[in-house]
Amino acid sequence: MSRITLKGRNDLPETLHPLWDKMASYGDFADQAGVMAHRLPIFEHTWRQLTQLSDEAVLNKRYLELAIVTVSLLNQCTYCVAHHTPKLEIQGISPEGAQRLLDYETHPELDAVDKLVVEYAIAVTTNWNRTRDEIFDRLKAHFTQAQIVELTWRTALCGAFNRFNDILQVEVAEPEPAL
Repeated sequence: MSRITLKGRNDLPETLHPLWDKMASYGDFADQAGVMAHRLPIFEHTWRQLTQLSDEAVLNKRYLELAIVTVSLLNQCTYCVAHHTPKLEIQGISPEGAQRLLDYETHPELDAVDKLVVEYAIAVTTNWNRTRDEIFDRLKAHFTQAQIVELTWRTALCGAFNRFNDILQVEVAEPEPAL
C-alpha cells in the first residue's frame, strides 16, 4: 500500500483538470500522479513536461521505452517495469524480451540501434561518471543532438521516478474487473 494517500482529478484545482486528463491519456499513471498531486508544482511541471515531450515526439517511442524499461530493470522498480513493458510490447518487444533487456548484446529482438540505446541507458544509470566519448560518437551516427539530450534526460528522469515510486511504495494498480 502506498505510503502516501492518493489524490484524484477532483482534488486538483479545476485549472489542472485538463492536465490530469491529458496525463490519463498517456497511460495508467493515476496512482503516481495521485501521489505527486500532494505538491501541485511537482504534479503540474512533471506531467506538463512529459505530455509535451510525448506530443512533440522528437524521440522514437521504441527507443524511449527501451531506455525506461532498462533503467527500471536496473533499479528493480516494479511499478515502472509493469507500466512500461506493455508500451514496449506495442513497439515490438515481447514481455519476455523486455525482462531480458539487460542481456542486450545477444538479445534476438533488438537491432544494433536498440542495443546502443540499452547500452546508453545502462551507462546513464550506472556509469555516468565513467562514460567515454566513443558511445557519443556512435549515438551521433543515429540521433540528433536534441534526441540525445532527450534520451539522456528521460533516462535520468526515469531513475528519479524509480526512486520516488519505490520509497513511497506507489503500487501498480490492479486492473478493474470486467463487467
